[in-house]
Amino acid sequence: PMASGVETPLLLAVPALPLAGFLVNALAGRRLPRGVPGILACAAMGLSAVFSLALTYVLSRHQVGGGPLTASLGTWISAGALRVDFGLVLDPLSALMACVVTGVGFLIHVYSIGYMAKDEAQPRYFAYLNLFAAMMLVLVLSDNLALTFLGWEGVGLCSYLLIGFWFDDKAKAAAGLKAFLVNRIGDAGFLIGALALWKALGSLDYAALRSPAAAALPQATLLVVCLGLFLGACGKSAQIPLYVWLPDAMAGPTPVSALIHAATMVTAGVYLLCRMSVVLLACPEAMTVVAVVGAATALWAAVIACAQTDIKKVLAYSTVSQLGYMVLACGVGAFSAAAFHLATHAFFKACLFLGAGSVIHALGGEQDLRRMGGLRKALPWTHATFAISVAAICGLPPLSGFFSKDAILWGALEAGQPAFWALGLAGAALTAFYMTRLYALAFWSSDRVASHAKAHVHESPQVMTAPLAILAALAVAGGLLNLPGHLAHALHLRPFLDEGLGLPAVAHHAPLIGEGLAMGLAILAALGGLAFAWTRYAPAGGMLPDGKGLAHEAFRVDALFSRILVAPLKAGSEALWFWVDRILVDGLMVEGTALAARGLGVAARRVQSGYASASLVTLLFGVLMLLWLLGGLR
Repeated sequence: PMASGVETPLLLAVPALPLAGFLVNALAGRRLPRGVPGILACAAMGLSAVFSLALTYVLSRHQVGGGPLTASLGTWISAGALRVDFGLVLDPLSALMACVVTGVGFLIHVYSIGYMAKDEAQPRYFAYLNLFAAMMLVLVLSDNLALTFLGWEGVGLCSYLLIGFWFDDKAKAAAGLKAFLVNRIGDAGFLIGALALWKALGSLDYAALRSPAAAALPQATLLVVCLGLFLGACGKSAQIPLYVWLPDAMAGPTPVSALIHAATMVTAGVYLLCRMSVVLLACPEAMTVVAVVGAATALWAAVIACAQTDIKKVLAYSTVSQLGYMVLACGVGAFSAAAFHLATHAFFKACLFLGAGSVIHALGGEQDLRRMGGLRKALPWTHATFAISVAAICGLPPLSGFFSKDAILWGALEAGQPAFWALGLAGAALTAFYMTRLYALAFWSSDRVASHAKAHVHESPQVMTAPLAILAALAVAGGLLNLPGHLAHALHLRPFLDEGLGLPAVAHHAPLIGEGLAMGLAILAALGGLAFAWTRYAPAGGMLPDGKGLAHEAFRVDALFSRILVAPLKAGSEALWFWVDRILVDGLMVEGTALAARGLGVAARRVQSGYASASLVTLLFGVLMLLWLLGGLR
């Protein structure tokens, strides 16, 4: 390990700074002057981002001759054969994640100062936001699965607190509860996989997960480990069937949506899959399951996004679809491509959510695309940054999304999986369609803004537009992180992530088509989806979505789950409560005991009447009984 001198405290400070911001705002935020809690939260995140970048630079300078940066606070758990340290590690993968979490998270914190300026609960909001970032950093920097699980549960708690931030609204509170409960299903899988790994290897450290011994485990054990941990990833990264919580996460403030969808919680599952790449590659059955679930999620969510009328719901289902792309990449062994798309997606999706927040802010809370239109002139900065991010997510060259999406598609071809490549290509066309549709309905088409809102439409303050501009710039330049090999060679650059992350990959097969042709087909798919949506929705007097149909209702999956899972569980719980609590505990044990005690009391009361004659008779009866017993003993 390289960590020495100042590097160890700096590594510990990365999660400790936002944790300190949480404690200050949680304990003293209400007593601070208005605006100070936001400044403190931003300062904590800003310093954490600076330290993350500095440590990443140190790591990149010494990676060849040394190892990862490590830091430990000593033993955390010691029980029998189980020993877990509170240890942090900064290797190329965790460094990439730390920079994304702190960098994008800092910009979202800054944006929140303007967005939440009039909210009375600012101290609580910024306390939760800092805690969210701290828990995510614990998750990605931990050197073992047990500590990862601490951060895993921490971000789950924070999602509940922030999605239901305006808890006076029952629907918003219910959305937070839904996110919390759905993720518990995934967490159960995480625990099963982690415990199976510990039983097989005797360790929960990531070093053990990457060791040859882990890859040599029996296939049955590998399958339990991989599918258990993958179920955990499905919960956090919103894959079929556990994706249903993420669209409802829109109930929280819009910057929260950006933080969840771009920089923190939903990336945790993809990160975990990259961490377990060695054992996944050793279990082909698990790889197939991962790829199928990822491809199905990418297409399913994209179809639903095509029919949504709420600007945030379109982006929410877009996130589910893009996460499906990343999971698909892991399933075909293109782990570095998954990490690449995770980073670029954080840039343009954060910009899109914050841009949507700017639109909603300008329209006084309006989120329905059918009541927007023609906003490009009134919101020039929001429009420009939004347009760049839409082009990036559509996969138009030379923006970042083009390179990361193409890396996933090419990874599927190199793995000898043309069916998954074709499904990914279809998803790319759908992505271009629904994002162009959103952009056209909001910023072009006919002006449908309500008259009472039109008078107040204005561009957001600089504290909100500046993060948008930075994120848009990252959406443009993010592709430089991992340019395709031939292009990187032509420009005398390195495919940084492919070479730097050190993640394994499946053996390459001879692709059916060349990389240039595959790239051209991906561009054509994106342009086709874009053109189809533009001609339908952008012109004045163009089509408007009707907000009807199965796709608009997300194929009624929530209703189905309510019928086959929630309703039976609720009925069973109510029956259990009635028979156990009311009948057994309250009826027999509590009320029955009380009734028996009352009966005994009544009988005893008659003996203790208070009359001297009755006492003498009782005494005489007792003496006679005693004499009889003594006589019987002789």
